[in-house]
Amino acid sequence: MARSIASALGEHQDIPRAVAVPAAAASLAYINAKFGVWHDVWTISSSVIYGIQMSKLEKQDRVNDFYAFERHATDSKSWSRNFLIVPTDPAHPSKQTEWTYAEAYETVLKYARWLKEVHGVQKNEIVAIDFTNKPQFIWLWFALWSLGAKPAFINSNLRSNAFVHCVRISTARLLFLDPEIQDVIDDETQLGLSADGRGRAVDVHILSREVESSILALAPYRAPDDARSGDKLSSPAMLIYTSGTTGLPKAAAVGWTKPLSGTLFFPKLLELKATDRYLTAMPLYHSSAAVLGVCQVLGPGCTMVVAPKFSPRTFMKTAAETKATVVQYIGEMCRYLVSSPPTPYDRAHNVRLAFGNGMRPDVWQKFKDRFNIPTVCEFYGATEAPGASMVYERNGFYRGAIGRSGALSRLLFGGNAVLVRHDHDTDQPVRHPQTNFCTKCATNEPGELIYPLDPADVQAKFQGYFGNEKASGSKLLRDVFQKGDLWYRSGDLQRVDGDGRWWFLDRIGDTFRWKSENVSTAEVSEALGSHPAVGEANVYGVALPNHDGRAGCAALGLANGLSLATNAGLRAELAAHVRKRLPKYAVPIFLRVMKEDLEVTGTLKHQKVVLRNEGVDPGKVGGDELYWLPPGAEAYQPFEQREWENVVSGKAKL
Repeated sequence: MARSIASALGEHQDIPRAVAVPAAAASLAYINAKFGVWHDVWTISSSVIYGIQMSKLEKQDRVNDFYAFERHATDSKSWSRNFLIVPTDPAHPSKQTEWTYAEAYETVLKYARWLKEVHGVQKNEIVAIDFTNKPQFIWLWFALWSLGAKPAFINSNLRSNAFVHCVRISTARLLFLDPEIQDVIDDETQLGLSADGRGRAVDVHILSREVESSILALAPYRAPDDARSGDKLSSPAMLIYTSGTTGLPKAAAVGWTKPLSGTLFFPKLLELKATDRYLTAMPLYHSSAAVLGVCQVLGPGCTMVVAPKFSPRTFMKTAAETKATVVQYIGEMCRYLVSSPPTPYDRAHNVRLAFGNGMRPDVWQKFKDRFNIPTVCEFYGATEAPGASMVYERNGFYRGAIGRSGALSRLLFGGNAVLVRHDHDTDQPVRHPQTNFCTKCATNEPGELIYPLDPADVQAKFQGYFGNEKASGSKLLRDVFQKGDLWYRSGDLQRVDGDGRWWFLDRIGDTFRWKSENVSTAEVSEALGSHPAVGEANVYGVALPNHDGRAGCAALGLANGLSLATNAGLRAELAAHVRKRLPKYAVPIFLRVMKEDLEVTGTLKHQKVVLRNEGVDPGKVGGDELYWLPPGAEAYQPFEQREWENVVSGKAKL
């Protein structure tokens, strides 16, 4: 095409070839940018190749991603490469432990023998694991896969009822626990995991140093292939928990298509090579660090670097000292990094690419400039969703976007992801009064993202929530554009601009995001409402200047005329109560004590819209008392104009 354009231009005697060729190149660049030609060609061709690979693996009865790990561990070209690096001292990341693919494989097979012979783990059995970012998480995970068993990744922040709930709904009879968080087992949770009217007892095993030493003394055990046989692409590979509007966390049944996409598709997007080192500080129980982290390095057989936790003070130091070439992010993490004091490691590193989701447009370029990272790959998707999107940004055109569909993609696959008009009063798609069908959004019009499903085979793309048909059904939308069709509801509002770029706007309903976690208002309300001093609790998220997501706020009606203003002890009691019952990210930062009764709808649901819009600006809450829980504080403290100004100026840390 370039030659034909150049030739055509060169035929004009008034236009020298030295001018014609650059003009042709500029024309091609313009066409590519405007219509997304290269992006479309790459996406379509990669998707076709990926689909062929997936189909082939299913026919070979080898959809279990353990085989990808085993291939690198037994191939003489790759077995001596580092598979896993774990810094052992956050302050000194150069102090680290390394495992080659061969060493990791041997360790996994020792764990497999222990699970098989000591605990009797069987094919297709679900086993719960509750660990912080440690290598033992990965050894257990891959050992279970090697036996044909399925891990349930318990969020290591969960405590009390939420922790028991997640273990229980997994149906696991075994729970393996990180000794660092063994405080999760107390009298209350022991009772909840017992057989006392709650089904069979769950056996809890703390993986102490002594236990681990006994495991590593065992001989490796590689289960025969028939232990992993029979799974289809839609068969569950693992359970990963996600919060929602129904209250307590739900267990998403993650089919083999997800880890295989991490291994076969995304490494090509990130252009990962065998020499890359991929750093994550995100929790391994998340699909991001697991499916789009650990599973990704299995593609080219490169190295996974797992930091114990994220710290803005040490993250770039860790990247530099572990020689990371790719780093994984979440939006809030990038904001913390940009606002942190400068370090000698800000630009003294080998990072070529940052990959993740939720990067705010106002942080995006600051992040790239400060840390001299030339490329950002922004990804959008959900653990249980049947679709995803991404952009690969180098020159600013995609800054802040979450996806791009060029003219070719829209022509061929325009029905694979659709925005429909949304009713904010009902939180449902708008239906036409005559046809009762939904309406697609126009360019730049906000709407809910939906994905098509096959009504005859829903599980091919959506495996749903394990043991929770009601929650699974809530994600399905029927008769959308014609009778009998079926679509998956993302629960997210987005828009598409004239250039085909997709932009994330907000979550639908009661769930809000804080610290890159979905927070269920029902779960927080339940925790607050269980305290005798709380009569009613209406929980919602409030937008704050200089902060991503929404911070948790609870409008309270106190019982028996109690007051927080004159009772510092009660404020401390409430802080301790919610911290015990909720993950750290779900603890409400703000309390609003209402002078009037809490408003409810005709169906007795709390009104949130007005409260959410008023936020926590003391000048907008009509004289209601506001309190907040600063980091490290033992009690909720009065939140007045001075505190609000500190939040607005960015001085206050949340």
